Amino acid sequence: MRWLTDEDIAKLTPAERSEPRTPLPVRMVSSEEYHPVPQTRKQAETQARLYALADEIAPKLGMSRRRFFQTSAGMAAGFAALNGTFGPIFDASVAEAATPEMADERAGALRGQFIMDMHTHFLRDDTRLQNFVNLRNAVIQAGWNPQLNASVGAQSLEDLKFDNFFKEIFLDSDTKIALISSAPSDNPGDWFLTNQQMADARARVNEQAGTTRLMSHAIMTPGAPGWLDDLDAALALRPDSVKGYTVGDALSPGTARHPWRMDSDEAYRGYEKILAAGVTTVCVHKGLWGRGSAQRLPHMTPHAAVGDVAQAAKDWPQLNFNIYHAGYRLDDPNWALEEFERTGRIEWVTDLAEIPAQHGVANVYADVGQIFAQTLIAQPRICAAIMGTLIRGLGADKVCWGSDAVWTGSPQWQIEGLRRLEIPEDMQTAHGFAPLGAADGPVKSAIFGGNNARLYGVDIPAQTAVLGDDRFTALRSEYLAGGAQPSNRRYGYVARG
Repeated sequence: MRWLTDEDIAKLTPAERSEPRTPLPVRMVSSEEYHPVPQTRKQAETQARLYALADEIAPKLGMSRRRFFQTSAGMAAGFAALNGTFGPIFDASVAEAATPEMADERAGALRGQFIMDMHTHFLRDDTRLQNFVNLRNAVIQAGWNPQLNASVGAQSLEDLKFDNFFKEIFLDSDTKIALISSAPSDNPGDWFLTNQQMADARARVNEQAGTTRLMSHAIMTPGAPGWLDDLDAALALRPDSVKGYTVGDALSPGTARHPWRMDSDEAYRGYEKILAAGVTTVCVHKGLWGRGSAQRLPHMTPHAAVGDVAQAAKDWPQLNFNIYHAGYRLDDPNWALEEFERTGRIEWVTDLAEIPAQHGVANVYADVGQIFAQTLIAQPRICAAIMGTLIRGLGADKVCWGSDAVWTGSPQWQIEGLRRLEIPEDMQTAHGFAPLGAADGPVKSAIFGGNNARLYGVDIPAQTAVLGDDRFTALRSEYLAGGAQPSNRRYGYVARG
């Protein structure tokens, strides 16, 4: 069983070939790890507002719409359009969008912000994950969309591989340090990257940069045949942290042979080895498990949920457990907001956030990769509620930045999203949420870089000084001076209709 069935595929299309090159997405774009929700009415309204702004402003600046969307002013227009649809949630205005000097000044002032994106992906050169290609070619051949025709040519995986990764992460975003991740499969040939390939990518990037720009995971697979020996080999590569998927097989959980629990004896054998190797951060994929997933695979739902986090954290205080996707289920965003407004809770996110108070632990973290991106553009109020819930429960020092790029394109639009996002005052009052504050204030600076720096042993002042003189900084300066041209592409799937 594949996670995306033939019926699913018939309803999807590749985002990079069909979506407009807007500065931020106008509908949910998913990897193969979950089902995308079709464009909502509000997202369509945002798209229309954004086009109207561009069509009004771009000609006055002597630009095409696409070129305008590649500028700082175009980015501001995207968030102004969201405000027009959802209310004033973002620090953005039509005046900024219409005044390139204002937008450029703001972008330049924040460009040096220390950002560690510890949740990124690209695919290996010999990947067997041809679904990422076959799905796109299938919809091209079907001919249902005139934008996707034979003249486009066969889709390849190059946009998801290393060279594109470098441009999207290090040239077109303010990211200073990234971590390359992977996802396991019961078929070893279907891993996004092997542990060796992640280590090799880290070495390649850092050699080219002349300093530390890339860190890497090692993937653990508790319960799989020979997994402890595999973990020993992975730890010999000196990974910066270890990651696991409790659902077992990331892309085919329905047939996963080795799901596991964080609080199991089997996992504990792995934690012992991890700690002995000097690694102190364990990242665990949770969530991305909507109501449809629960109906299709009810026996796997407990593995996707966060019910096993607290005991593991209590039993292993020497380790830090960073829960990827913050356990968010990623369902219909309007349904999630209605549930939050009715109950004051967000399924699994609130459960995760309450662990420190209920269990007396201080080693549980939440990574916002993928969920921040998708809720930001679909229903910003649930995005704000997620951030408020996590900060209220875990603390601002336990919420970590991750983008899950490159599936979502360059992470710059997500960076701008957090910089501009504020929790609405009515939500602060009703739920006791603290404001997020300024783009470079203490809360957002902690989330962007301070918390990950602490987890990964990075001295921010010292690292900032070193990065200022490395090759990537020089390359980016030349790139920006020549007129940056971000692709504004996304690389996952979108739902038709």
